[in-house]
Amino acid sequence: MFPYPSGNLHMGHVRNYSIGDVISRFKRMQGYNVLQPMGWDAFGLPAENAAIENKVSPRKWTKENIQNMRGQFDTLGFSYDWSREINTSSPNYYRWEQWFFIQLFKSGLVERKESEVNWDPVDQTVLANEQVIDGKGWRSGVEIERKKINQYFLKITKYAQELLNGLDDLENWPSQVKLMQKNWIGKSKGLNFSFEIDKRDEILEVFTTRPDTIFGTTYCAIASDHPLAIDLIEINPEVKKFIKQNKNKNKTEAAIAKQEKIGINTSLKAIHPITKELIPIWIANFVLMEYGSGAVMCVPGHDQRDYEFAKKYEIPILQVIKTKNNRTIEKEAIEEKGILINSSSYNDLSSDEAFEKIAKDLSRTCDAEIQTNYRLRDWGISRQRYWGCPIPIVHCDDCGHIPVNEKDLPIELPEIDDITSKGLSLKGFKEWQKTNCPNCSKPAKRETDTFDTFFESSWYSARFASQPNNCMLDDEADYWLPVDHYIGGIEHAILHLLYARFFNLLMRDQKLISSTEPFKKLLTQGMVLADAFYTLDKNSNPEWVHKDKIVKNGEQLTLNDGSKVMTDGMSKMSKSKLNG
Repeated sequence: MFPYPSGNLHMGHVRNYSIGDVISRFKRMQGYNVLQPMGWDAFGLPAENAAIENKVSPRKWTKENIQNMRGQFDTLGFSYDWSREINTSSPNYYRWEQWFFIQLFKSGLVERKESEVNWDPVDQTVLANEQVIDGKGWRSGVEIERKKINQYFLKITKYAQELLNGLDDLENWPSQVKLMQKNWIGKSKGLNFSFEIDKRDEILEVFTTRPDTIFGTTYCAIASDHPLAIDLIEINPEVKKFIKQNKNKNKTEAAIAKQEKIGINTSLKAIHPITKELIPIWIANFVLMEYGSGAVMCVPGHDQRDYEFAKKYEIPILQVIKTKNNRTIEKEAIEEKGILINSSSYNDLSSDEAFEKIAKDLSRTCDAEIQTNYRLRDWGISRQRYWGCPIPIVHCDDCGHIPVNEKDLPIELPEIDDITSKGLSLKGFKEWQKTNCPNCSKPAKRETDTFDTFFESSWYSARFASQPNNCMLDDEADYWLPVDHYIGGIEHAILHLLYARFFNLLMRDQKLISSTEPFKKLLTQGMVLADAFYTLDKNSNPEWVHKDKIVKNGEQLTLNDGSKVMTDGMSKMSKSKLNG
């Protein structure tokens, strides 16, 4: 795993790379042909933020850091093959990922669409779901907001099942990492069916993994941006007020799991597909439009989230599953499977038997269909930053969104002397944006978003193995790949390691390599920890502080100007938290 050129190596680097060097030297002594290269994951927010602080361009700051860290590596005596050194911010590197993006675009694996995204208000950019940790930005540590913008997605969901299946073949990966990826991909088998809506010529489509509990349904819940909810805005002032109050609330799964469950009764009624009873439809803050159909059937007797909501709003709670230990729903929901009770003709069936029978019966009455769903969502790769690889798309009023001509690659960043404030993106470079449409030659504009930096780090091991000048990879890649021994932290389990597996499949399908998995053996070496400190800005967001800038006045920590400093405790050494 190659480092970010933050300026100086810290103990986490020394620990990681010492392990790799020991393995490399040992294998050479055993007679193996060993490739141990080194390079730099050079694009990204830390360079921009450091450039702002030091009043230089991120390119200059990055170049100087690389020179310094290369010298530190040499001092440590590591046996790297520097002839294969990579710098991901070099046009010689990112021209090939621009080329690769164009191949994916032509293959239908890239989509541009308006989407509600995770917005980091401090770093002022979009984050992928995998980059939101417990509802906060993975670098900034602040609560994530939601925005709707146009952006590009890679269709990782098309590979969900293959990514899941491949975990079984990774015998030399830690079981914890494989479990984390399995849970993130989140395969589930369930039933997709519809409720009719009383007095409206509409249906409410839902997906459930527990059709065996359908007789315990006492309400349905929809997202605040579900079409039904939107329709009610103009005729129901209370609904309008509720939706407005919750519009910009954090809607990541982690945030929703922790926040108070609130909702409003729409006064609409769904018709139970079996009993024909009328069931209230609520708008609830725990339902997301981008997951499934944006509507769920709620069974408070057998789902704890539904249980808490029902208790809060005094909605009936019914028990329809009996367990071996005869638990009741008096204090909490019974979420395990069992034997059906209070379920009419389905009584005494096991949950699995009832799943099949109810699915079959509902397929005849309301077009129910057994489906496999995944928690994994397509990867949003657009970032609204300057210091990243430009996305090679041109916007033409007549032709639409068109890939640039491959002969014009690389599309390089405009040069700047320094960055004066956060939030700089390519939108500010009007002359750079001007170009001609590759199709019709009329005036057009370049795309101003840049790639997520994980785009660079998802394929660098292949470029280490093969570095031709006239193509992305050549036959040498298959000589060295897959990587025999990969060393990195477990914090990358559902970020870099998942994306790298995805990219490997993409490169295989584009006939660039023949291997299916990127890394044969994975060692997660543990993390070196250090105290982290921060102050709060005017919006109560953390601004990380280096320990050398802190003054201790008795028990109180401050900066030289008297600003109060808080401690974040011991955490992983991080360039973002300035504790490395």
